[in-house]
Amino acid sequence: MSLERWKGAVALVTGASSGIGRAIAERLAADGLRVAALARRRDRLDELAQAYPDQILPLVADLRQEDQILAAFAEVRERWGGVEVLVNNAGLGRKSPLTTGETADWREMLEVNVLALLICTREALADMDRAGRGHVIHVSSMSAHRVPAGSGVYSATKYAVRSLTEGLRLELRERQSPIRVSAISPGFVETEFAGVYNRDPAACAETYGRFKVLDSSDVAEALVYLLGAPPHVQVHDLLLRPTDQPS
Repeated sequence: MSLERWKGAVALVTGASSGIGRAIAERLAADGLRVAALARRRDRLDELAQAYPDQILPLVADLRQEDQILAAFAEVRERWGGVEVLVNNAGLGRKSPLTTGETADWREMLEVNVLALLICTREALADMDRAGRGHVIHVSSMSAHRVPAGSGVYSATKYAVRSLTEGLRLELRERQSPIRVSAISPGFVETEFAGVYNRDPAACAETYGRFKVLDSSDVAEALVYLLGAPPHVQVHDLLLRPTDQPS
C-alpha cells in the first residue's frame, strides 16, 4: 500500500513516546507525513523529533486533562493548519479486578482509553471536515473481542472502543462524509504494557518471553495498510495476533 496521497498531510499520534505509538510516528514521518507526536514524556518526544526535525512536532500533554488535549490541537492548527489523520494509540491496562480493584485504576483506564479517545476524535473531525478528507484510526486490542481472565475492566474499555468505531462509522455515513474510521486490534506486542499492567517492569520479560510476539513495527505496517487502502475501501477492524498466541 502506498501513502503517496497522504504525503504532506498532518497526522496526530497519541502515546507517541514509546512502543506502538513511536513506531507509527516514525513510519508515517518516513512516508512523508507531518506528525504531531503527543505524549507525556518530553525527553522521549524530543529524541523522536530530532530524527525528523522538519516532520515531527513534539506535543506534551496528559490525556486525562481535556485542557491539555485542546491546547495540543490548537498548536497543531496554528503550526500546520489541522489534523487529517488521527491515530488514537494511547492506552493502558491495570491489574485491577472487578471484585477487588481500586477505583483510581478503573478511572484511569476509562479516562485514557475511552474519554480521551472521544475528545481527540471530536477535535480531529472538526479539522477533517474543513479539509474534506480524513482517517481516524483507533489502536484497540484483541481484548475488544474476548475477555482475558482478570482483565474485565481493561477489556470493557476496549469493547467500548469497538462500539465507538462502529458508532462513528454510522454517523459519518449519515453525513455522507468521505472521512474513514478503522481500528487495529493487536494481540501480544512487546511494549511497556505488561510492566504498567503489573506495576513491575520485570513482568515484560515473562509476558513476552513465552513465544514470539509482535513487534511495534508490525502494528505500524498494519496501519499503513489501513491508511493506504483506496478511498472507497474502509477496513473496519484488523485483528492482528502473533502466530503462536493461543487466544
